[in-house]
Amino acid sequence: MVQSLELLLDESLDAAVRREWQILLDADLPSQARHTGESNRPHVTLAVADEMEGLDARIADEYFAVEFQIRLGAYVLFRGKHITLARAVVPSRKLLDLHSRAATILGDADGNRSHTQPGKWSPHVTLARRMTRVELAEALVRLDSAQPDLVGHTVALRRWDGDGKREWLATRPGHQNL
Repeated sequence: MVQSLELLLDESLDAAVRREWQILLDADLPSQARHTGESNRPHVTLAVADEMEGLDARIADEYFAVEFQIRLGAYVLFRGKHITLARAVVPSRKLLDLHSRAATILGDADGNRSHTQPGKWSPHVTLARRMTRVELAEALVRLDSAQPDLVGHTVALRRWDGDGKREWLATRPGHQNL
């Protein structure tokens, strides 16, 4: 069960991240480009929980200022059983304030993930999951010519229901599909 609250990127920044996905795909490496579902898009996850359905009305009723400049910086790695390669999001006051407000609304939501809590959250945009060390080394060589920083804007707040494989804008009343 996965429910999430995510920031979407403007067209230019979305396209820049997709170019990096394509570089990895063209090198036959793990890449988010391999996920061809319509809802697969570059985003910044603000919160993850097992259940958010009861919070949708509160999220929709809350005014979230979600349109602001965002900078994607250096590549970062998240290690578990496998390696996830991502672009770090350079924290801004607006981003941290938005994250804090979202965390307050989610509070003790069922299955609320600790790694998305204020003070533990590492904002990022995922490029590839389930990489081996060899694949990671190759990916970093391939991405070496990419822009060091990517700058754009966030444009919307999305709710993702991983069980139902559906998405909608969280800043408008109701379940308006994207």
